[in-house]
Amino acid sequence: MKAKHIPGVPKQKSGGFHDTESTKPYKDIEIDAQFEILKKRFFSINEWENYCGKASSEFKHFSESGQPVTRIPQRGDFIRIGIPGPGTEEAGGYDWVEIVNIAHREKDHYESFLISCRPSRDPNQPKGRIAHFYNRSATSNILIAKEGNILKVGVYGRNEKPNFNAGFMDKIRNFMIAAGGMIGIAKIQWKLLTQGLLDF
Repeated sequence: MKAKHIPGVPKQKSGGFHDTESTKPYKDIEIDAQFEILKKRFFSINEWENYCGKASSEFKHFSESGQPVTRIPQRGDFIRIGIPGPGTEEAGGYDWVEIVNIAHREKDHYESFLISCRPSRDPNQPKGRIAHFYNRSATSNILIAKEGNILKVGVYGRNEKPNFNAGFMDKIRNFMIAAGGMIGIAKIQWKLLTQGLLDF
């Protein structure tokens, strides 16, 4: 199985990948209003856990300087992720990603927004190592789209490899989680997000 080609999503070159999508149809007269609701939910990172249920990961939005924020995300911001199970020793039990790109596409009857993230250090530890179970080559790309009368939420993981630039216990943890992600465990978590964002 090959990784889907999604405009704006990095090409899959090596390591693991996944394509996780959920869709929901609406009547033509409803679709624009429903997309506005989806956009508000998509850009409210601190609320993602509430949309997805208690079994999902915890998501918290931080500014480029590492301060908690509640605004629309910007390139250079960070997301702190509390996944179910053991966290990193490197960053107090959390995994971190940096928002490296935000893109908007609109053409004919199609419109989309894409947030692309890479594993990162804890922004409050400037000299810290990557605090994530994947290394810096990986990306998570979160998309919302309106196409005709269909709303779609997708998460596309690319070039996923374990992060071994870590302490001994974190190396073991990162390998176990990354290996689990490569066989579908992480996809379950992402499916909670894609379905949860559309559940309104």
